[in-house]
Amino acid sequence: MPADHQRDAILDTALHLALHQGWQDFSLRALAEARGLSLAELARHFRSKDDMAEALFDRADAAMLGLPPDEDEALAERLLIRLMAWLDYLAPYRPLVRDMLAYKLEPGHFHLQAHGITRISRTVQWLMSAADWQPAGVARPVGEAALTALYLAAVAAFLVDDSERLAHTRSLIRGLLSCPGLPGVRR
Repeated sequence: MPADHQRDAILDTALHLALHQGWQDFSLRALAEARGLSLAELARHFRSKDDMAEALFDRADAAMLGLPPDEDEALAERLLIRLMAWLDYLAPYRPLVRDMLAYKLEPGHFHLQAHGITRISRTVQWLMSAADWQPAGVARPVGEAALTALYLAAVAAFLVDDSERLAHTRSLIRGLLSCPGLPGVRR
């Protein structure tokens, strides 16, 4: 099996185990056994559970980036559609995402928190590119900061949103996109 397919299969198995046992409670040994691998072989694909969490977020990024561009859509709509694609990908794993983020935010996990800041920045950068939003000059850092705040609010809402098709989260994002602060976003 090619390495990418093996890595995907390992992640799929990890997510399956974690959905049934919880993110904290499933073990890397059980994952290796389920895939017929030694721990050393597993470690060649993922150095830690956190690497698996990052791979899940990479998949969400890919879902967002896989949407074709539509220049006829207003920027606010492009941002909404792409951010919702990211969240929709994660929706089946929402309990795990909650557990993953709670683990990262535990006191003493500074290394994971620092990495989390990089993850947020990377996803926001991809969101801007996917929506074809390229503010210039001072509008860039202001817009990026505002979009990062919107993204964090959307993720927080998503974590507790039990509405059908994430309607509450979608409504929040739509409302935030209508507020001043995102340069170049027509309201």
